[in-house]
Amino acid sequence: HTPYTEKDVPCPASVYGATKLAGEENVLKHCEKAVIIRTAWLYSTYGSNFFKTMIRLGRERNDLGVVFDQIGTPTYACDLAQVISAIMDKGVVPGIYHFSNEGVCSWNDFAVSIHRLAGITCCQVKPLHTVDYPTKAARPPYSVLDKTKIKETYGIEIPHLWLHPLR
Repeated sequence: HTPYTEKDVPCPASVYGATKLAGEENVLKHCEKAVIIRTAWLYSTYGSNFFKTMIRLGRERNDLGVVFDQIGTPTYACDLAQVISAIMDKGVVPGIYHFSNEGVCSWNDFAVSIHRLAGITCCQVKPLHTVDYPTKAARPPYSVLDKTKIKETYGIEIPHLWLHPLR
């Protein structure tokens, strides 16, 4: 696999993804100066997200199954907010851009790292195949984003690996 660029034709894996794509298309149709930032695996210490769920479940359970065959890059919400602010400061160049932190991992890798860095030792994170973990919305097996365009257009430096904000 190679990271997805903004020029790749989207192929949503679920109704959820299809509605996100329809939203993008509608915004671009009605606002010629729009900037759309695609991101993936967004997490922070606020709201509902994978990070907070893994912390909670790690404290409640002795073991936990997390898929290992879906690959992506977690995006720290504060880093995304800083990038949006930088884009606004530099002046908008309309278009679609990708942003996430650097590096790649599986959901299982992400969960193990969250537990390790949070000092959660009583919960074993077990690898699961996607087929053994049914969800309401299908997730793509590979969702790594190429960030070349946002780097070149705005001079954005990707702050760090996805793992660093967990520390």
